[in-house]
Amino acid sequence: MADPIAYSDFEKIDIRVGTIVDAQPFPEARKPAIKLWVDFGPPLGVKRSSAQITVHYAPDRLIGRQVVAVVNFPPRQIGPFLSEALVLGVPDENGAVVLLRPDIPVPLGGRMF
Repeated sequence: MADPIAYSDFEKIDIRVGTIVDAQPFPEARKPAIKLWVDFGPPLGVKRSSAQITVHYAPDRLIGRQVVAVVNFPPRQIGPFLSEALVLGVPDENGAVVLLRPDIPVPLGGRMF
């Protein structure tokens, strides 16, 4: 378990819902990954993310899926790709990532609280 944090620290993390509008293989990544373009609606728009989700997901099956992501981390260069958001997931029993998403469709850019 992680050390406790203040609620004010949690409030600094901007976690939003977006819809994957494009997904492409990322063969240049050191670990198997997929390049994602996620639309968070106005004013955030489309942000890019590199996600190590190849065990359970194929790029063509991700288009239109809503996901939950941190949108206020600084961009991170992953090889030739600039990742602008951290799509969230949890490990399955073998450690492969399973994406987090809302149970029912919600408006783009909805903030988790």
